[in-house]
Amino acid sequence: MIMSKGDIVSKDSSESWFYSEIVKDHFFNPRNFMSENEETYKADGVGMVGSPACGDMMKIWIKVDPKSGKIKECKWKTFGCGSAIASTSMLSVMVTERGGMTLDEARKIRPQDILERLGGLPERKIHCSVLGDQALRAAIDDYFKNPV
Repeated sequence: MIMSKGDIVSKDSSESWFYSEIVKDHFFNPRNFMSENEETYKADGVGMVGSPACGDMMKIWIKVDPKSGKIKECKWKTFGCGSAIASTSMLSVMVTERGGMTLDEARKIRPQDILERLGGLPERKIHCSVLGDQALRAAIDDYFKNPV
């Protein structure tokens, strides 16, 4: 039996949540959240997208290893729903795991890549994952405007 609330569908009738375990984990235990003072944090690039007026806003700070050109740190703050928070958390893991992605690799991340790693999102929440890759690209663009 498939449970449904509008366009949100759970494939498991025993689940009362309509989110994957991975989404729930990243929402309840976000990775790489910016807990430091934003004013004194020495980022190589900063990107922000969205608007608090419409509901979701994301800000991403990156640090880049100057020798390898890989993202060694990706911090973030998100104002939005659980899907937006989980998406940004997962994105920060994706760009820093296994020694970090190059800036070129990180630019190529698509919302579908984030969705796949999260185990999917409800249809009406997919727009939340789109903001993360846009904020990351803005941080990368900022890095190239102000090289270290």
